[in-house]
This record gives sequence, structure tokens and C-alpha cells, in this order.
Amino acid sequence: MHSQNQIIIYTDGSSRGNPGPGGYGAILMFGEHRKELSHGFRLTTNNRMELMAVIAGLKAITKKDIPVKIYSDSQYVVNAIEKGWLATWMKTNFKGGKKNPDLWKEFHHLSKHFTIKMHWVKGHADNPYNNRCDELATSAADGHHHSIDHGYEEIAKGG
Repeated sequence: MHSQNQIIIYTDGSSRGNPGPGGYGAILMFGEHRKELSHGFRLTTNNRMELMAVIAGLKAITKKDIPVKIYSDSQYVVNAIEKGWLATWMKTNFKGGKKNPDLWKEFHHLSKHFTIKMHWVKGHADNPYNNRCDELATSAADGHHHSIDHGYEEIAKGG
């Protein structure tokens, strides 16, 4: 499953309350190499954390010429990318109050450097990588070293 010719990323996001404290977890795999990422935020949403996990995974990749397979249990993230919703949102500048334009624009910019294929995986099931990402995300959400999700908090304040 984890061959030398592709990078595999598993991602998950979590928030305690929606909005509330949140976190993301990601596992990057390339051949025998494996790297775990996680980070917590003091106030955010579940969907933002799901998307931030994907962004963090892509940012951690140093070689841009290797295909990337991303596994997420977020239908919001997978469908927005695979069904072309994001392309429409970008063309219409997120008209109609589409959420998380800051993160979607960041993902869109990053995605130009990769060949990405998104895959949906059932959350809280028997996939050990997805379950580990869930542990990373919830631990980050429950931790004490939170960052500020400026993109969310500025919108929440009406800024």
C-alpha cells in the first residue's frame, strides 16, 4: 500500500464544541518514512481543523514531484476537492457565504504544486492510521498549548 512512488497522508480534525478548542492530526508516509503532525487552537471549528490537517500535511512535503494520496474522514473536504466544489467557490470568490475561504485559498495555492487524489475513509472505524490521526487531533484540542486560529476568530468577531 505504501510504495516509494507516492506520498500517503492521513488527516483528521477535531473540535470540542463547534466552535470550541480544536486540533488536527496528520500522518505522512513515504516508503518506510513516517511523520506525525498535530497542533491545537483555542477557538475554531471541526471543518477548519479537517482542512487545516490537509494543509499542514502538504506543507510538510519537501518533494513536489511525487503524487499525493490524502485520506480524510471529512466528506466536506473530500467532496469539495473531488467533486469540484472548490473550483466553483474560487471562481465565485466564495459567494453566498461559503465558509473557510482563507483555508480553501491556502489549500488551492498549495495544491498547484502537487498531483493530489483525495479518498474518503470512514471515521472511528478500523483504519489504524485514521484512528491515530483522531488521537493526535483530540490530544491537540485538549492540550494547553493552543494557537489562535486568526482566520476563524476574526470572522467570529465580525472582522
